[in-house]
Amino acid sequence: MQAKKKRTGEVPIITAKQAVSLISDGDCVYFGGSAGVAIPELIIDALRDVHAEQGSPKNLMLVGTVAIGDWATTGFNKLAAPGLVRRVVASGLNNCPALGRRALANEIEAYTLPQGVLAQLARENAAGRPGVITKVGLRTFADPRIGGCRQSACSQEDMVAVVDIEGEEHLLYKTFPIQVAILRGSIADEKGNISLEDEAYVGESMSIAAAARRSGGIVIVQVKRVAASNTLNQREVRIPGVLVDYLVVDPNQRQTYATEYSPAYAGKMRVPDGKIASLPFDVRKVIARRAALELTPGATVNIGYGISNGIAVVAAEEGIYRSVTLTAEQGVIGGIPAPGQDAGAGTNYDMIAPQPDQFDFYDGGGLDIAFLSSAEVDRHGNVNVSRFGDKIIGPGGFINISQGARKVVFSGTLTASGLRAIPDDGSLVIAEEGTVKKWVKDVYQITFSGAFAKEREQEVVFITERAVFKLTPKGLMLTEVAPGISVEKHVLPNIEFDVLVSPDLMLMDASIFKDEPMNLAARFGNGAGGGWLA
Repeated sequence: MQAKKKRTGEVPIITAKQAVSLISDGDCVYFGGSAGVAIPELIIDALRDVHAEQGSPKNLMLVGTVAIGDWATTGFNKLAAPGLVRRVVASGLNNCPALGRRALANEIEAYTLPQGVLAQLARENAAGRPGVITKVGLRTFADPRIGGCRQSACSQEDMVAVVDIEGEEHLLYKTFPIQVAILRGSIADEKGNISLEDEAYVGESMSIAAAARRSGGIVIVQVKRVAASNTLNQREVRIPGVLVDYLVVDPNQRQTYATEYSPAYAGKMRVPDGKIASLPFDVRKVIARRAALELTPGATVNIGYGISNGIAVVAAEEGIYRSVTLTAEQGVIGGIPAPGQDAGAGTNYDMIAPQPDQFDFYDGGGLDIAFLSSAEVDRHGNVNVSRFGDKIIGPGGFINISQGARKVVFSGTLTASGLRAIPDDGSLVIAEEGTVKKWVKDVYQITFSGAFAKEREQEVVFITERAVFKLTPKGLMLTEVAPGISVEKHVLPNIEFDVLVSPDLMLMDASIFKDEPMNLAARFGNGAGGGWLA
């Protein structure tokens, strides 16, 4: 039953420490934001400090739709003190390795759900529905018959169940009560209406707030400044004051961890193409360039994190980004998704969609091509990006995106740890081989199911710096090799299983390996793309 609000008039403005005092031991605390974008960092600081001083609040269930942190010291990394968190639920722990190490040591419960599912779960929670019913996650580690999204042995609760609907299997991701929602906006008015006009991200802020209200919880919003009542641009208000209980003001809040403020990220200006930073000419750019050859004019695509993120920059360098619609799972549609610690933001975009809406579009087959990274690939065509070695990464949006797209292109180096691969005027030189093989007999954790993809006749391509492979009904097949690379010396010995070699094996386009434009705009103008090498 939804709690009734009895406040009238202005929303109280409190300090960050006063906000933390409203959190009780054992509460579920849901933080808004994505990676380093739109993070209520001042309140995170206060939660760390108050717990250190008082030993409370403690044993919290910490939730974030996207991994929150800068891979080092910010965000959820600050909340790794013993006793503070008993359970973390997020789509990833890669940005907050300090918390990930706690999970790896089995000191806290950890669940990493698909990012789209978590975004949609906030909306279902707000509506009083039991959860998200979807096929997203079937046959991956999210499937309870394989792992149920668990990332630590002490994670015993079943957050996911298999359900049958008219003879077809689906997964039910269950909703949970939220006692405290902590969100961020740009400007609040005195009534608590929240504008996100300077933010690079919309997310699912209203859904989280409404879900907390339905649970009888409280909603705290950190903003940069407060305006008089009824003075905000109504179309820029994304969280209504009726859902907001308290405001915390941080006049120094940054737009992202990496950027103080960019009007382009806020959608208030467009950046000239010449001002878009280019990529250094190295092996990562080589892979991004070859992946860009899979683009087709008019295609709607997702650009994932990691190496794949460079495809957006290559498209901008080559003057073709306007000929396709690039998107990022956090909500960017059109323009150029931002790289690195600004990931989740974008420039020159057409729209920033609420995150649940973006994933509805993805899950419904809206993507022509998805470009994603790969950490491990195995003999079945399975891909692992969620857990390997001594790291808990989580799937992020990978499962939604890879299962929903008509075609998926995975990118990554063939080996890791010490690899020195040098593009050399039209060819590739392996100066030093990596000591870790990434193509293994069986992946540690299934984030993408090759068998499921084959059943659905999904087109799957694997791109490395030295070779290109396709998933066929008979297995993985080598279809291209880089100039200067020996299949027998540089490719097959670095794969732990047998792959097919195409009888029509081709050389990768030499222009990929030259430090000069590839002239993709002219190829696009000729209607080329996706088959330029044929």
